[in-house]
Amino acid sequence: MKAYTYLGQGKAALLDRPVPQLQGPRDALVRVTLGSICTSDLHILHGSVPRAVPGITLGHEMVGVVEAVGSAVGSVRLGDRVAVNVETFCGKCFFCRHGYVNNCSDSLGGWALGCRIDGGQAEYVRVPYADQGLTRIPDGVSDSQALFTGDLLATGFWAARIAEITPGEDTVLIIGAGPTGICTLLCAMLRRPRRIIVCEKSPERRRFVLEHYPEVTVTDPEHCLQTVRSLSAHGGADAVLEVAGTEETFRMAWECARPNAVVTIVAMYDRPQVLPLPDMYGKNLIFKTGGVDGCDCPEILRLIAEGRIDATPLITHRFPLSRIEEAYRLFASHTDRVIKVAVEP
Repeated sequence: MKAYTYLGQGKAALLDRPVPQLQGPRDALVRVTLGSICTSDLHILHGSVPRAVPGITLGHEMVGVVEAVGSAVGSVRLGDRVAVNVETFCGKCFFCRHGYVNNCSDSLGGWALGCRIDGGQAEYVRVPYADQGLTRIPDGVSDSQALFTGDLLATGFWAARIAEITPGEDTVLIIGAGPTGICTLLCAMLRRPRRIIVCEKSPERRRFVLEHYPEVTVTDPEHCLQTVRSLSAHGGADAVLEVAGTEETFRMAWECARPNAVVTIVAMYDRPQVLPLPDMYGKNLIFKTGGVDGCDCPEILRLIAEGRIDATPLITHRFPLSRIEEAYRLFASHTDRVIKVAVEP
């Protein structure tokens, strides 16, 4: 089969690889029907993910059809259409039992697919702990609708939950309107806050938000602090979700928050960030950090089936797997109004 393979910092290639085999009773084999490229894949190629293993197949955003299951798998059957979870988790350890599946203590726990073990930018993918890692796609939900369930939407759903948004009262600031930022926006909208403000530096992405979500206030970094203060009841946002991942946006997140607000760090960063505590004295902020706890996929797919979440406008381009290198170049360049690229094996 063809598989896009990470060869070390700055290097990847579409190679011929054997079709994966089941390695344990809790594994499943999935034939990939639609995948995507994530910014995290770019982080791997840039050398920003030290745990990434050269030689693995990239990709952790995919849906497909179950082709084989181990003897201990009970939640999915041959022929089921499934969304694949970005997180691998055993379901039994302390962290899994408390819903913190990103911190699963199993040796494969956390982000494994497309990072430490072979992922889904290929024709087939082996999914360990399939009872946790696969979610059946409801009838009537297309592959495109379900594609972002296991990563981007799971990330946004987790972030909106831990941000402690109060319905009807809070002003919520989302910094960054890339794919993860928009999925975070979709999930924050489910919480029905009083107002949502999106800050984004790209004029094209600001236009995208205004076109698709006209009820949202949109601003740019230069005017963000002024906009938030003028539209907030208490001198700043009640909840801030930082999804952009730069030094400037990290600082903007706590500067735009009101005292005693919750600041949720959704983004990944290429370098350490600094909390200037003397400047922050008296704000009494609560920071929440970490990776996606992807245990909400059944709920997300239910909301998609009900028409309450629709992330399909994010798919601006489609490529066959044979042209995945071209797809990577486009996605990394941020040209041609690209937001997300779907890859079809």
